[in-house]
Amino acid sequence: MKMKTLIRGGRVMDPANRVDAALNVLIDGGRIAWVGCGEPEADRVVCAEGRIVAPGFIDMHMHEDPIGPDGKIEYSIFENMLRMGVTTAIGGNCGINVYHPAKYLDVVDRDGAPVNVGMLAGHEYFRNAAGAMDKYACATEAQKQTMIGEIARALEDGCLGLSFGLRYVPGTDADELLRTAQCCIPQKKLIAAHVRDDADGVFGAVDEVMQLGEACGVPVQISHIGSMGGFGQMEEVLRRVDACRMRGLDVGLDCYPYFAFSTEIGATTYDDGWLERYRCDYDVLEFCEGKYKGLRATKERFEEMRRDDPDCITVCYVMKPDDVVRALRHPAVIVASDGILDRGQGHPRAAGTFPRFLAEFARKGAMDLYTAVEKMTAMPADRLHLVNKGRLNVGADADVVVFDFAKIRDQATFREPMLPPEGIDCVLVGGKMAAKDGCILDGRCGRAVRG
Repeated sequence: MKMKTLIRGGRVMDPANRVDAALNVLIDGGRIAWVGCGEPEADRVVCAEGRIVAPGFIDMHMHEDPIGPDGKIEYSIFENMLRMGVTTAIGGNCGINVYHPAKYLDVVDRDGAPVNVGMLAGHEYFRNAAGAMDKYACATEAQKQTMIGEIARALEDGCLGLSFGLRYVPGTDADELLRTAQCCIPQKKLIAAHVRDDADGVFGAVDEVMQLGEACGVPVQISHIGSMGGFGQMEEVLRRVDACRMRGLDVGLDCYPYFAFSTEIGATTYDDGWLERYRCDYDVLEFCEGKYKGLRATKERFEEMRRDDPDCITVCYVMKPDDVVRALRHPAVIVASDGILDRGQGHPRAAGTFPRFLAEFARKGAMDLYTAVEKMTAMPADRLHLVNKGRLNVGADADVVVFDFAKIRDQATFREPMLPPEGIDCVLVGGKMAAKDGCILDGRCGRAVRG
């Protein structure tokens, strides 16, 4: 049954429409039906006095929940997304899909989800499906032809773009990179990339992806730049990006508001040479699960887990805070979580990114609140061409978050990564009350988002 909801008395902050004003918002049938100073009749009234009323946050870089043996999504990270104010989440990043991405969208439409879900087509997923399982080896011509055909179909079936995890698949040569990226040309879809190298190697790695965007004439997104150039290289990386933008390349970046990155112990990130690259010792690495959960690495533990439990998620405390702050302040950088969980374990960014950004960066003065909200709403919506999301004008999708800017904060920690945030009054997805005061009321309001 359709229900009219009036959000009354709040400060509406909608950077997509350049609005920051005390206004009331009426929702009807999953859409914004009216915005103004009056009080039209409604079936339900949400009192938002002293609160910010913003478009639901859009996380354009996260890693989706798996699909279980019963063919249903095993919800965990999507529920954490909802509790922290996210209403649209984009999976399939870093070249990784847990399931065929177009079919994943079909499952979301069939069963609903805690949030709206969009997908990128992951290069590594299709590479493996084509039989190129050795991440260090070049694909054969036949394998390239297969992956090109499948990626093109996934994009035609609604995936929002193509993602690469070049760090994780170093065998991807220039020919494979260009030919798979060319699948994005017909619809001018986005290329997102976890670039090939980090630390002092980040400059050439970012240049490689920007040159790919220029060659294909499509937008490119540099993923989680804080964990790629956050070791003393950020100023120069951003300068190079600015130069490319001034030459006409549509390039953007995203970043999460933490000073430690996370990946599996068996990932190529920890191949020989990582200690020298980050100028660190083993104890910068913490195990998030498994035999040594909560403990720091030693040489012996590191080698044992690399050998015996390569899928174990780790956290690595090596990023420079000044570099992360510099990135988040940059006008082309979007806030995104890079959230990933394994059996409820992982980095707290999966449950705390957006509240943390508001509390630790906007509230403490690194930027103003309006700019912070823009980086979580209008900017990712524009980047993904989601014309009815990330905004609160009449006719837009009724994805809304109501929060107390004075109280909002993350609670998730590296030891307890799924603790819900504080200060978020309610989250509406498609006009339905999906979460209130940190509790999920309806975890099936979300729908697939296709491009």
